Amino acid sequence: SADITGLFDNIDRSLLKGIIQKRVNDGAILRLIGKWFNAGVVEGGATSYPDKGTPQGGVISPVLSNIFLHHVLDDWFVKQVQPRLKGRSFIIRWADDFIIGCELESDAHRVMAVLPKRFDRFRLSLHSDKTKLIEFGRPRSDEQCRRRGTFDFLGFTFHWGKTRKGYWVIKKKTARKRLSRFMKQLWCWCKDNRHEPIGDQHRMLNSKLRGFYQYFGVRG
Repeated sequence: SADITGLFDNIDRSLLKGIIQKRVNDGAILRLIGKWFNAGVVEGGATSYPDKGTPQGGVISPVLSNIFLHHVLDDWFVKQVQPRLKGRSFIIRWADDFIIGCELESDAHRVMAVLPKRFDRFRLSLHSDKTKLIEFGRPRSDEQCRRRGTFDFLGFTFHWGKTRKGYWVIKKKTARKRLSRFMKQLWCWCKDNRHEPIGDQHRMLNSKLRGFYQYFGVRG
């Protein structure tokens, strides 16, 4: 599992423009993207004009970052890395978080060695604390399961467990940090709003809990 450090703040605009121009030759669209880059950022009442990265909070930023990472990571992995690996492999990416799975440990080490070089070429870096190599193969016993690693992705912790019939399956639960953060926010809200009418507190509390359950709720 891996995470990119400060993606939105560190995308090289000249490299991004070059990637876009390979697929888009409409001058009006390219000029519009250029205007988004130069619009500036208002923070604390002051306007700044950063020379790199995509506009923070801009509606176009997620699209531009996905275009950039599709070239830097997705397309590169499928076309250049996978054909050189001996076993099966896959990649799953959501924004700047991604997972690469390899059937063979030797392949995983090869990918791990080349990833930082690939990102450095495009002036990006991987988050050292969130990027790690994990043994996550199907366990054959309860003891082996306890030695298997876990990983967090999109707010969930993924781990091995057994079904009611005794089959090994990958399970997920809310990541500990996400749960603790939500509970702390909920406690602070209850403390700050304890003098509000009970009916209003009830409606707001239900709304907050529903929002949490609708994303983190897991069947079974």
